[in-house]
Amino acid sequence: MLSILIPTYNYNVFPLVFELKEQCISCGIQFEILCQDDASFSLLNIENEIINTYENCCFFINNWNLGRGKNINSLAEKAKYNWLLILDCDTFPVQKDFIKKYIKTTENIAHIVVFGGIEYKKEKPEKEKLLRWVYGNKRESLSLKTRKEKPNGRALTSNLLIQKEIFTKNSFDDSITKYGYEDLCFLAVLETKNIQVNHIDNPTFHLNLETSALFLEKTKTSLENLAFIVASKIIDSVDTKIITTYNLLEKLMLVKLTSYIFKKLEPNIRTNLLSENPSLFLFDLYKLGYYCNLKK
Repeated sequence: MLSILIPTYNYNVFPLVFELKEQCISCGIQFEILCQDDASFSLLNIENEIINTYENCCFFINNWNLGRGKNINSLAEKAKYNWLLILDCDTFPVQKDFIKKYIKTTENIAHIVVFGGIEYKKEKPEKEKLLRWVYGNKRESLSLKTRKEKPNGRALTSNLLIQKEIFTKNSFDDSITKYGYEDLCFLAVLETKNIQVNHIDNPTFHLNLETSALFLEKTKTSLENLAFIVASKIIDSVDTKIITTYNLLEKLMLVKLTSYIFKKLEPNIRTNLLSENPSLFLFDLYKLGYYCNLKK
């Protein structure tokens, strides 16, 4: 019936697995929970190994790093049931009927891909983690109505239910091994095949907030990955605000100027983004400037 796939990296996934296991048992369904650490060699895996003592639950460790997309592909190959529920390791169900709601959606044959949404805790975190929290609340924690306006563009694979047959035919691109925008490619491919993501109100909390400094570094890595995706033409077109704005700047021959201004202002923008009042407007400018610098 349901295979829950949890790609893991340097994280204690045991509490999540325990909660999901209990909910599955309560629903009386056939299930399996498959977790796979992507060669983090973390000491947290000592506790994660306890997962193997539970019936229908497995914890694997990769010998070398695959990257998130290929790690999910690997888990999907191991899965034995016809529905896959992909969850990030640092998520946690908001409601106790989380699994029950997803099981109900499988009764509708039109729902072959379903995104439940994502939420962030309302409590303000410490200053060092504010950028990730502000970004998550404003850009990722979207209402059901807002998500439905752009079904594939406003979904994530951090809380996604999908039929195994559909996933197998449209798995993550193996050439994408770095962090960032692998979701965009996966969901864009589905859209080109007229496979639309259905949205329901069944969110998970995103628990693991990186420090603002680490989030900035991961953002740069993701933009480098985006540049690779565009250059490699992995998908026919990339629909993001950054690419749209960059293409306009290129037409106006302003890419070099934007890159130059970014280099001059980067220290000041970075200071704001690491502060107690990070501006998402400045964050967008930071991303655009860094991308222009890459393309230049």
